[in-house]
Amino acid sequence: MDQLTELQKSLQELISSRTKLETQFQENKIVKEEFETLDSDSNVYKLIGPVLLKQDKDEAEDNVNKRLEFISAEIENVEKNIKSTQEKMQTLRMSLESSV
Repeated sequence: MDQLTELQKSLQELISSRTKLETQFQENKIVKEEFETLDSDSNVYKLIGPVLLKQDKDEAEDNVNKRLEFISAEIENVEKNIKSTQEKMQTLRMSLESSV
């Protein structure tokens, strides 16, 4: 039973992590869509602490694209871990039911 409780806790943490990653993905996707509406000579600024610094549009777009790729890979990893944890939970439940 303790193992099952630990797996449930782990599953909840993974689901929370996935939710945060999906939120970050959507935010970056919106930024990417905004870049597509800008002219190539548009000014882009990046907020660093309390300061807005001018940034090259192409560089900013590359950063967002890399961030999207990274977040997508992290979502895939979390999904695999969720599936694995669910399978472990199912196996453990079945063994607990058969021993009762």
